[in-house]
Amino acid sequence: MSVQFGRWHIDGTPVDFCYLARVKATLAAFGPDGSSAYDKGSISILYHAFHTTKESRLETQPHISPAGTVITWDGRLDNRAELIRELRNVVTTRSTDVEIVSAAYEKGGTVSFAKFVGDWALAAWNENTQALVLAKDFVGIRHLYYSIDKDTVTWSTILDPLLLCTERTFPLCEEYIAGWFSFFPAAHLTPYAGINSVPPSSFISLRPGKQTITKYWDFSPSKQIRYRTDGEYEEHFRSVFFESVRRRLRSDNPILAELSGGMDSPSIVCMADTIIACGAADTPRLDTVSYYDDSEPNWNERPYFTKVEEKRRITGCHIDVSHQDTFDLDFVSDRFAAIPGSVIGRHTGAAKQFLEFMTSHQYRVLLSGIGGDEALGGVPTPIPELSNLLARGRLWKLVRQAIVWARVKRVPLLQLLCETVRAFLPPALVGTEKHKRPPRWLEPRFVRAHLRALHGYDTRLRLIGSLPSFQEQMSTLEGLRRQFNASCLPCDSLHEQRYPYLDRDLLEFTYAIPREQIVRAHQRRSLMRRALIGIVPDELLQRRRKAFIVRGPLAALSTDYRCLAHRTECMTSPRIGIVNRQRLAESLQSAAHGQDVNMIAIKRVFALEHWLGQSFHRRLFRFLPADSPREKSQAANGESCDSGGRELTS
Repeated sequence: MSVQFGRWHIDGTPVDFCYLARVKATLAAFGPDGSSAYDKGSISILYHAFHTTKESRLETQPHISPAGTVITWDGRLDNRAELIRELRNVVTTRSTDVEIVSAAYEKGGTVSFAKFVGDWALAAWNENTQALVLAKDFVGIRHLYYSIDKDTVTWSTILDPLLLCTERTFPLCEEYIAGWFSFFPAAHLTPYAGINSVPPSSFISLRPGKQTITKYWDFSPSKQIRYRTDGEYEEHFRSVFFESVRRRLRSDNPILAELSGGMDSPSIVCMADTIIACGAADTPRLDTVSYYDDSEPNWNERPYFTKVEEKRRITGCHIDVSHQDTFDLDFVSDRFAAIPGSVIGRHTGAAKQFLEFMTSHQYRVLLSGIGGDEALGGVPTPIPELSNLLARGRLWKLVRQAIVWARVKRVPLLQLLCETVRAFLPPALVGTEKHKRPPRWLEPRFVRAHLRALHGYDTRLRLIGSLPSFQEQMSTLEGLRRQFNASCLPCDSLHEQRYPYLDRDLLEFTYAIPREQIVRAHQRRSLMRRALIGIVPDELLQRRRKAFIVRGPLAALSTDYRCLAHRTECMTSPRIGIVNRQRLAESLQSAAHGQDVNMIAIKRVFALEHWLGQSFHRRLFRFLPADSPREKSQAANGESCDSGGRELTS
């Protein structure tokens, strides 16, 4: 996961040399395999390499095309062979990814972005037209941020140089903070108003006096795949899953994979073993890392991931998380945290063991099972299937299927039918689901101003247009995009994460087949279970759904209650009108007595506090106390700041 940076002075003035020196020092930790630069008057582009494939070691970046376009590329091109065939007159099988991307861009311009399958971020500069293009993959797994300040455009794949190498201060983006308390902020936001993220599946075109954002690709609701038998769906799934894992085994070093006791990561590991055994993988070896907590009766993972290890005849790294401090939010570290999420769990015992294992074995790629639940029916809800029948007007089949599901889920038939209808109705009529309601300890002004973000950007199903199940899939994908945007690239355990379940071709397949193939009333993850018989151990395929950990965080909060309550007395977020200190203290007390509270939001508010304090110390923000005359005046007049951010002054 290499890093790229650029600065363009639109007015033609040269980029300051001292400024670039500070940027290079910041980027060095993220790109240990060498650096290079393009510098021509008013524009400077830097590239620091982190190699994960044999082709990447041959790259020269910034890459300059025959036509003079300067391209920096951070990514993995999964459909290399297909593009090489299409561009056979200008590239060969020995060409690097950036050379293939450059040739495609020279031929098709921004239209070519839709052809790039994989995880990537790209910047293209054209000196002749004075145009800058920034683009990102369809999920947004790779980051790309940009800032426009008067006559200067700055972009980077990490936030650090945009913040630490400038003398600017930033307004706080309150919408980002609201999203942080719910289901993650919108995918184009950062905590800093004035710095944005390139939206997934989109490109930004910048010219003097003009800026446009264009979506270059999206899933088609009209695409359908229909077979006559279950076996044909299973065969097709095995084919696309095989390819999605194979693409992510492209590395000239051993690869590490997460291995849990569920279905997602074990399926990846077992399929990877099949691929390596038949000689179709680039990596020489696949190792695993597993987490366990024998003290949690509802999270007994070890008996299941050891079944995979027995099948492989290889024992992976096992990390005990039973003694992990749930509220260890890295308060003693002075390492820069660009976003609130980057302070959580960095210095726990489990994180230190993982870091030691990664560095001692020199892994550069980590395979993750994220996305499996969302793509393949990890949550066995009948609502998408029943909603499809309702939208199509197939009422008799709707009732029949609802009866089957009601028996399996042991809920009244009328309740299930009401839930199906409710999915189409606006919240004003049916209210907001409990898990989507804002925490009671947020200030009313803040809640009113950012209710949509606090509700997780919830959308209702539509009867007209694409199938409701497809609408639900797009909403779920958008949630994953927000989650990736709220993550941060670590420099202490530098590695590239890859996600086989977020392969574009795999998702296109799952979005195009009937919902009842993915989930059935009597079989959660029906297609996955059927298709992977003989590949994944039966004990995992037949396992009931994993339980979530519920005891540990509550026990930790009860133990740490006094310390956490003390921290509420000197918080920053109440001073800027986000958190009500007294109500937060009451919620902590309720949780300490075993009452049901939103533990995720509580953990995140303390992460936010640490991040705000660190940002204030580095003078990234200027704070405006909530009880200042200006704030009182705004409250009296019913004013609220816009979603772009609010100025914080001391």
